[in-house]
Amino acid sequence: MNESNAYSAIEAVWRIESARLIAGLTRMVRDLGLAEDFAQEALVAALERWPQTGVPDNPGAWLMTTAKHRAIDFFRKKSLHERKEAEIVHELESKAEGKVLREGEMAGDIFGDDLLRLVFISCHPVLQPEGRVALTLRLVGGLTTPEIARAFLVPEATLAQRIVRAKKTLAEARVPFEVPPQEELPARLSSVLEVIYLIFNEGYSATSGGDWIRPALCEDALRLGRMLQGLAPEEPEVHGLAALMEIQASRLNVRVGPGGEPILLMDQNRAFWDHALIRRGLAALERAESLSSKRNSYTLQAAIAACHARAHTAEATDWKRIASLYDELSELIPSPVIELNRAVALSMAFGPAVGLELIDKLAAEPSLKNYHLLPSVRGDLLAKLGRNEEARAEIERAASLTQNEQEKKLLLKRAASLVNP
Repeated sequence: MNESNAYSAIEAVWRIESARLIAGLTRMVRDLGLAEDFAQEALVAALERWPQTGVPDNPGAWLMTTAKHRAIDFFRKKSLHERKEAEIVHELESKAEGKVLREGEMAGDIFGDDLLRLVFISCHPVLQPEGRVALTLRLVGGLTTPEIARAFLVPEATLAQRIVRAKKTLAEARVPFEVPPQEELPARLSSVLEVIYLIFNEGYSATSGGDWIRPALCEDALRLGRMLQGLAPEEPEVHGLAALMEIQASRLNVRVGPGGEPILLMDQNRAFWDHALIRRGLAALERAESLSSKRNSYTLQAAIAACHARAHTAEATDWKRIASLYDELSELIPSPVIELNRAVALSMAFGPAVGLELIDKLAAEPSLKNYHLLPSVRGDLLAKLGRNEEARAEIERAASLTQNEQEKKLLLKRAASLVNP
């Protein structure tokens, strides 16, 4: 096999198999850090051997067998006075037996359970949000530390420290490798979904840097969301988030122009939306709504996204329906940001003056003081009312607050176009 092709194949296999590999090892050795070390050693072995021998028929099973042998060697070299370590060696040896695993073993039910445990431990509430994101992308998403650091525009050393700190926190807190008990599940699931959606949002609308979108992050979040759908098929929130991400992701390829400049929703060519993703999203939304008559926040946001997806033109958008959904969402989870979005929907449904009235009430909200979208939206509404001088000042203020270079250019261009009639 060509060496370059082999390395590409290994990279692809690692992205697919690493989460299940680390999850299975964590269950066996009861230590997340050690499990990742053994998985990394198996990856190194693959990088050494596969370019010469070719990729095995069942690469995931090869990696698991290799990692188990590394674990056995590790525990044999340690003192086995402790019964726990002896039990670990016994379990590893009973699984390994010096041969490659059966074809279906990596995809068996036990590995599905292990994956779910890994997702929950990576997103454990004991961790800081940035630690949850970094650890989830590393362990469940299969990304390398440099890849995650580049995605979130932080120094590699900083990102590495976050991962080390997260693992240490989990170890010190003695967080068990398990799916939470039923009474804890809603709160813990909320943390998992929050992390996945945070990853998706950073890809869909980058908060800083030179790119308006980062599709790779959206793809990682979509993969995690789809994985969670399979692991928790009866949870309506899971399908609601999946629906929201699928529908939003359908617009990615038309959210930027040839030079990377943003193309806003109302200006996009809807013929080039990814209709396969829209169908997946609508199916997930239907599944979420069938599981519970009480809509959760993700399902409501997905329903809003579905209104846009079903409109063949911007003019055909059912803004009254969207405004009604925002009313429901605002009651469910009161939030200044949701109120800001509701103001946009009200302005589109009932006129800019209605939206501006709500926006002006939000002006004193402390959490929105440096939130660039507040003056951005207010400027757009003022412009629609012909108050161009005020609009220009608001949009220029929005440009000064955003950390995204492409968005700054868009806002300054918009402000420059506003001249008094």
